[in-house]
Amino acid sequence: MDTLIRFIKFPISFDVAKLKSDLSGIMSKNWVDHYNKNDYTGKWTSVALMSQDGKSDNIFALASGDAQMRNTEILDSCGYFKEILDNFHFEKTAVRLLQLAAGAEIKPHSDHCLGYEDGSFRLHIPIITNPDVEFILDGKRLTMNEGECWYIDANFTHSVANRGNQDRIHLVIDGVRNDWTDALFYKEAAENQFVKPGMTMSEEQKLLVIAELKRMNTTASNELIKNLQ
Repeated sequence: MDTLIRFIKFPISFDVAKLKSDLSGIMSKNWVDHYNKNDYTGKWTSVALMSQDGKSDNIFALASGDAQMRNTEILDSCGYFKEILDNFHFEKTAVRLLQLAAGAEIKPHSDHCLGYEDGSFRLHIPIITNPDVEFILDGKRLTMNEGECWYIDANFTHSVANRGNQDRIHLVIDGVRNDWTDALFYKEAAENQFVKPGMTMSEEQKLLVIAELKRMNTTASNELIKNLQ
């Protein structure tokens, strides 16, 4: 029986009205087109709440070097988002709002080294969504509702299609594993259920991943480069 963990719906929920209240002050800000241009059709945009240089248009999910993450000017005006982040006691490597417009689709892909077994992870908190959003993870459709908190093992192939009439907006938090997160995750599943899926990467994909890891230039990324090579 396959017991690998692909996702966790945590027994945590957030105040949807407060989430939307913080979001309402951001909708008129500069949302940047997602940089993976080949991975989607339609409009997929983002704004950073934390970034390496403290700028909201720096939406890269992988920080470079070991520089400290800083609040952006946008997060400074969002009391509830700050409260949520302060209550997550782990190092953040990216904090963004991701907006998938009605009719847009994110093609099937995997984000390498973003499973809990890698020592890093991604959380999704839906703020605005609709029943016609199809989030497929490793062949299974996940229904993530507003105010919920989900872990998605992005090492597994996933895709999203917003077939509704309303844009979908998630708060997406990337973090680094520690004792606090171990307690959170291992309450939901055993440690041996977090295993990297068997992946076959083309040579071209491998070179792209290595280039991105080199840009990060951290001890962990250099170790991963050795493993890939």
